[in-house]
Amino acid sequence: MTRRTGHGPRPTAGRPEGSTTDQRLLDSRGDVGWVHTDPWRVMKMQAEFVEGFNDLAEIGPAISVFGSARIAVDHPAYDLGLRVGAGLADAGFAVITGGGPGAMEAANKGALEAGGQSIGLGIELPWEARLNDHLSFGLNFRYFFVRKMMFVKYSQGYIVLPGGLGTLDELFEAMTLAQTKKITQFPIVLMGTEHWSGLLDWMRGSMLDDARIKQSDLDMLTLTDDPDEAVALMVAARDRRRS
Repeated sequence: MTRRTGHGPRPTAGRPEGSTTDQRLLDSRGDVGWVHTDPWRVMKMQAEFVEGFNDLAEIGPAISVFGSARIAVDHPAYDLGLRVGAGLADAGFAVITGGGPGAMEAANKGALEAGGQSIGLGIELPWEARLNDHLSFGLNFRYFFVRKMMFVKYSQGYIVLPGGLGTLDELFEAMTLAQTKKITQFPIVLMGTEHWSGLLDWMRGSMLDDARIKQSDLDMLTLTDDPDEAVALMVAARDRRRS
């Protein structure tokens, strides 16, 4: 893992082109050199956990904001991200994103311009990637599961902007952790009724009607287009935690 106070390209030296550390870990064919054996990898995983815990331990109350890296600056969701980031900063929250472009950049930019703490947790990808330009500081991770742990451990809630597969992964992981009582008092807000309504309709009409989930699972989610409402829900959850 590398720590960056601003932005810049991710280091790629020492690994095959187009591969990632996660891929080499999970590929059963794998590398055969001793530095690529699983016991050695455990040491690298441990180092990422320790560095992440050390760098994020004192950030204070924080909210993770997720969304697509492919959202352009003129997309309505970009403006939502700006407003959410600024609102969270005004409410005294640090804003944590995946550190990339698009919706993540918007939330970071909104937070930083509002005088708040803006954090990016980047990930090694098979293509060249960089942290966005609107961070108080950023961390780059090799292992997805370590990075995801940091989002959950140091966030008091999630705000989820329109996104793709990665955004869905983060959303459903948070729901699963809350459902199974691995995390408590964890509000999840979906921003963008047009984007998310179809998914929620399917969950009600298929999963809920067939009793594969409970109404309480759906009740974990709040759907809104109003950044002020999203921030207010996070503030209310913070106040409940304090009391």
